[in-house]
Amino acid sequence: MEAVLSANNVSYSYVSRYQKVDALKNVTCSFEKGKFYAIMGRSGSGKSTFLSLLAGLDTPTSGEILFEGKSLAEIDRNKYRKYHASVICQSFNLFQLLTVLENVMYPMELQGAKRRDARIKAAELLAEVGLDESKHNKFPQMLSGGEQQRVAIARALAAGGKILLADEPTGNLDTANERIVVNLLKALAHEHGYTVVVVTHNHDVAAQADRIYYMKDGVLEYERP
Repeated sequence: MEAVLSANNVSYSYVSRYQKVDALKNVTCSFEKGKFYAIMGRSGSGKSTFLSLLAGLDTPTSGEILFEGKSLAEIDRNKYRKYHASVICQSFNLFQLLTVLENVMYPMELQGAKRRDARIKAAELLAEVGLDESKHNKFPQMLSGGEQQRVAIARALAAGGKILLADEPTGNLDTANERIVVNLLKALAHEHGYTVVVVTHNHDVAAQADRIYYMKDGVLEYERP
């Protein structure tokens, strides 16, 4: 199967006034539709930097990130993030002054959807992640961590893209909620055709992946199918 997203000899350096840090060094790998991937490594291994490049939040120092065969350097990265790739964060990053329903409506309204249509679709997405109407008008801080992460996933789905990039999505969750979130991400990949990439240090989470990429000191050391 052809890769939806891939990295071709990607390197990235942070340059300050006093030093240069090579965060990624010649990373090459690919991600296919309908699969759940894990990127593992210790803090400082480069895995979160790599995820930000896959999300189009920055550009490589050298090499290229390809989306459907086209370099992100040659396409509108804002449109790529708006329509194709969504990021899910450890800290949820929900809008605290918007209700749960309004949080999920937001990406659709940003794309020009009518408010009524966005409301209907948001309710459907919240149901898909296991949150019923009793949660819709609550504010994020009124929910548990696991529920907030499910709202964040529903909001990512609302954008309509088929690439989900998650940075330590279970890092703030207990074991029960971790299991719920991982099973949800697996189902989105295997049953709904999403490309799901999860950065994690958690071996239990990574064990659920179809493929694991291991990083150390900015280098992709090896992968496990």
